[in-house]
Amino acid sequence: MRHPFKLTLCVDNKKLSASSDTKHYSLLQIVVLGLLLFLMLSAQAESEHEASMARLDAIQAAADKSNDEGLRQLIEFKKNLPADADPKLRLETLSLLSGLYYDAGKGSLSKETVNEFTALAKKMRDQDALLLIDIFDSFEILEKSGVAEAFIHLDKLQARVLQSSSIGVQIRYRNTLASLYSISHKFDEALKQYLEMLKLSELLPKRQVQARMSTWSAIANLYLQMKDPEKALNATTEALAVSSATIAPKIFIEISISRGVALSVLKRNDEALKEYQSALKIGREENLPYTVALALFNIADQYLIKKDFKRAEMYARDAMAKSQALEDNWGIAGAKVNLGFALGGQGKIAQGAELVNQSLEFFKKSHANTDVEMILGEFSHMYEDAGMYKEALALVREQQKLSDEIFRSDRAKAVAVLQEQFDAEHRKKQIEILAKDNALKDADIQNHRLQQIVALLASLVALLAGAFIYVLYRRSKKLNEQLQEVNLQLEFHAVRDPLTGLHNRRSFIALMAARPGRVDVERREAYVNPDCMILLDIDHFKHINDTWGHAVGDVVLKEVATRLRNVVRDEDMLMRWGGEEFLIFSPKSNPEQITSLVERVLRAVGETAFTSSEISIPVTVTAGFISVPFSDVPEEICDWERALQIADMALYLGKTHGRNRAYGLSRLLVSHEEAIPTLTHDLAAAIKENMVEVIEVLGPVQEPLVA
Repeated sequence: MRHPFKLTLCVDNKKLSASSDTKHYSLLQIVVLGLLLFLMLSAQAESEHEASMARLDAIQAAADKSNDEGLRQLIEFKKNLPADADPKLRLETLSLLSGLYYDAGKGSLSKETVNEFTALAKKMRDQDALLLIDIFDSFEILEKSGVAEAFIHLDKLQARVLQSSSIGVQIRYRNTLASLYSISHKFDEALKQYLEMLKLSELLPKRQVQARMSTWSAIANLYLQMKDPEKALNATTEALAVSSATIAPKIFIEISISRGVALSVLKRNDEALKEYQSALKIGREENLPYTVALALFNIADQYLIKKDFKRAEMYARDAMAKSQALEDNWGIAGAKVNLGFALGGQGKIAQGAELVNQSLEFFKKSHANTDVEMILGEFSHMYEDAGMYKEALALVREQQKLSDEIFRSDRAKAVAVLQEQFDAEHRKKQIEILAKDNALKDADIQNHRLQQIVALLASLVALLAGAFIYVLYRRSKKLNEQLQEVNLQLEFHAVRDPLTGLHNRRSFIALMAARPGRVDVERREAYVNPDCMILLDIDHFKHINDTWGHAVGDVVLKEVATRLRNVVRDEDMLMRWGGEEFLIFSPKSNPEQITSLVERVLRAVGETAFTSSEISIPVTVTAGFISVPFSDVPEEICDWERALQIADMALYLGKTHGRNRAYGLSRLLVSHEEAIPTLTHDLAAAIKENMVEVIEVLGPVQEPLVA
């Protein structure tokens, strides 16, 4: 890219070198010409930069689905960047490249890329990039000097973070803080940071879905650390409600593993194993070695719970080999623990104990007290099963001591802080009450004197007092009515979408929370007349907003909601699922009527164009639908969440085949053991392999919008 000052200099040189018989331009003409050339070049440069950023976003989206493909495209993109490319574009490229190298298990290349990023940030003096580097340094300080020094380092960065306008920097800072709080067992503080990250993710200009999924995954892991598996499971449900494996398989794997751990703690071991195996399958297909190693580690752990020590040993050795290839010391230490317990379970106590002790030493040096406490408990069980009660007792005592330090002391501190706050508030209220009491006494003395003076006016005072009390009563009654109305509005908005008045996502999740008990009672009827879920998405809604404005977009959303109300049954639940997505939950539907309902929905929305003022807007929807239970598959294997993920993939299939249509799953053509692992993350592959029968419903014919 040529510098604009060079442009002006070229014009001036041409003027100075002109011969006497050459036409001379005035100074004003030269300035105008230089300005025009500068503006043309700037516009071209800006256009090229926007195109490059768009290409980088597309590569990142590809990397979400296939790390190898994203890495291949990004290496080629970096190679072809011109020498005068915008430095910020280079920083974005290096940042993404380091992460993809890491996920691909290429640790040395990832470090080299981080060093290149650091050098460029320092050369540019880019404050946000330098701030990100300083935030990352806190983990190195943690390993070398401990958590206290890491907190001090982050505290020094706080002012710079608050001054930064980058939402990404603020999210990274809070995420790092949450990690340190979690290590320090200040779980309430860690949770505050994650909840703030959820709010900040809504402000991101792009990749909001991925940010929310990652944050919910982190919250799930925090609850697991707090030994609250129910809340951890709920957090993974919130994460899966945001998106699916088809959009972000990397994050989906993390969530699946967290979900598996929560299910394992809840003694739902078969379900936990299926989550791990699903994560392993996707990790291998997407060539994500770190997630493969993590899935193998958890599968080994699950077989230890099942006391299948041979399989546990096999998976633990595989996990350790993968972690050693990645030079992942944490993964190696974790795999050693499982391998040690697997060997111990087979009677090889000395060999197993040596491996476990090596890992314990590593976790103690790394200040991972929660991991140490958990390992000590399992270690004591290994000795107990081997009849080595003295060694088992020593470990139990060490575990109890550490457990007290981790949990009870923190809880005592929290209670002390709350008690101190309560006492302070109590003292404050006592002082206020005393002051009011003194004021009342003074007023009483003064009133007594006045009564003596105005005794003759007592009747009038009583009358006025009665009127005053009556007015106060009426005002109080009115305020109570207003308060009751406000409470009703708050209650309504808690479960309703404010724009359309439909149920919202939260109300549906609450309904589904009570589903297992209802299905158990009505199991036989549930298979004869299953519930149906229809997920709809307005076609080209972004085009409507961009062309006619968001006000017209809101009119379209409300009109779609109205038309949908007119075609569903009274017992059906209609929701605005988010953005331009709607969800119809039709309980106890006859399977033969589901297709008819979908046809009515497509016609109701797409048959008649929408009108706003004098504007006529053609609107269609694309849908995916499925019954729950699906094709006699038990809900323990394919619950409503997985069914909804499949409906989402069916909707996406409709989008890729031209929109204004619906795809629904009728029945499985093979056993569910064979079909479900493929079906839950790649519907197109399941259809191609003839595993499932699919119904296509076409919408009304009309002039389509241009995307």
